[in-house]
Amino acid sequence: MGNFKAKLVMAACILLFVLLLGRILWIKFEGEKPTLKVDLPFPAIGASHELPIFISDEKTGLRRIWVTLLKNDKEIVLLKEEFPVAGFFKGGKIHEKSFKLPIKPRELGISEGSAVLRVEVRDLSWWGWWNGSKALFEQEVMIDIRPPRIDVLSEIHNITQGGASFVVYRIFEPCPENGVFVGKNFFPGYPAGNIIPQKPSAPKESDVMMAFIALDYRQGPETDIFIKASDPAGNSTKAGIRYYIRKRTFKKDTLNISDRFLDWKMPEFDVVVVPSAEKQGEPLPYQVEKFLTINRKIREENENKFMEIVKNGDPVLHWEGIFSGLPGSAKQAGFADRREYKYGSRIIDTQDHKGVDLASVAHSPVPAGNKGKVVFTGFIGIYGETVVIDHGMGLFSAYSHLTSIDVQKGQMVSKGEIIGRTGVTGLAAGDHLHFGMILHNTFVNPIEWWDARWIKTNITNKIELAKSRLK
Repeated sequence: MGNFKAKLVMAACILLFVLLLGRILWIKFEGEKPTLKVDLPFPAIGASHELPIFISDEKTGLRRIWVTLLKNDKEIVLLKEEFPVAGFFKGGKIHEKSFKLPIKPRELGISEGSAVLRVEVRDLSWWGWWNGSKALFEQEVMIDIRPPRIDVLSEIHNITQGGASFVVYRIFEPCPENGVFVGKNFFPGYPAGNIIPQKPSAPKESDVMMAFIALDYRQGPETDIFIKASDPAGNSTKAGIRYYIRKRTFKKDTLNISDRFLDWKMPEFDVVVVPSAEKQGEPLPYQVEKFLTINRKIREENENKFMEIVKNGDPVLHWEGIFSGLPGSAKQAGFADRREYKYGSRIIDTQDHKGVDLASVAHSPVPAGNKGKVVFTGFIGIYGETVVIDHGMGLFSAYSHLTSIDVQKGQMVSKGEIIGRTGVTGLAAGDHLHFGMILHNTFVNPIEWWDARWIKTNITNKIELAKSRLK
């Protein structure tokens, strides 16, 4: 009996050992490859490159990583790292790592030309003759350590606060990122080949680009303006341009907010009233607090809505010549007017006007300012019923407070084509058209675009000058 029990215990121990060994072998011989992600959107490495790499292994953990460049039959090691082990049964201490690997070809003695980038990661499994499962990334890349060259083709660029300008330049290699910085605001460049053709003998890789730029009405003469281009390898160049910024003082206006206006307009807005921080004098009536919520919070949301609408415009130029406003109208308010809102004897708010208000007879037909594609029709808070037209290369016009809309999203319209009729929708106190112009992500003064002389001086003449220089 005792002998049988001993055998039974021995068998149980052997079974437990086999199960444990099987478990260990199952874990250690897992054949799942580590995860390896290399972010290389363009197969090129520049003079100073950061290569984003992500590696992970959920099961046994990370063992090692090698990163090398193979060029002219020579292997250059960029990174070789062994990861720590937590223990035989626990596996690796590190299961996931994300980092950017700096690569500086000049410091490594790597010349320009074709090379092979190789990233190898292994885990702590016993697969592959105890060396671990392997994940491999290989990509032929171009080592390019020379920055792009920029040739500025347009001359003096005069720009007024709240206004626009136009820049023409040429780059001598493909640069997916190029354009003009106005302060910290970036205005992308667009290919100009169909407008400003190069002569047949021009360098094969050169491209003529043009960019419409805007100076926010709050940016003054101290604003820096320059061209920047970055090639696929990440090399970048800045080029200065000759420019002059005209300082401008904007008009101040006072708008009286009456109870009659509040009783008329406030019911149109369904908003959660946010009490203002107004502490002076008597508490403000509920209708006034509602007006302040609309004039501040909803206004900001509406302007952000415009920025979303114009985010992805057509890269081609649709418009030609001067823009038109509202025929037979009178200007009621100007661009960037500083408005003080007064209730009784108290100034309750201040806001800046982002367009031009034009008034004619009630329900006047509204023409499209120029040729373009309708990209939005609908209601936008304080702006009411609105139409937005994309004129190409970052330029948009907006028509607000309409009582009716006669066009549809996606429709191409000609200059002068009727798109709707004026009205009092939104936060309008009387029948009028709020006409706005947006360049990329900046509201600009529409009056410039209604001026034939301004168009000729700032755009047409620069195109003709660039053409003559490229003959």
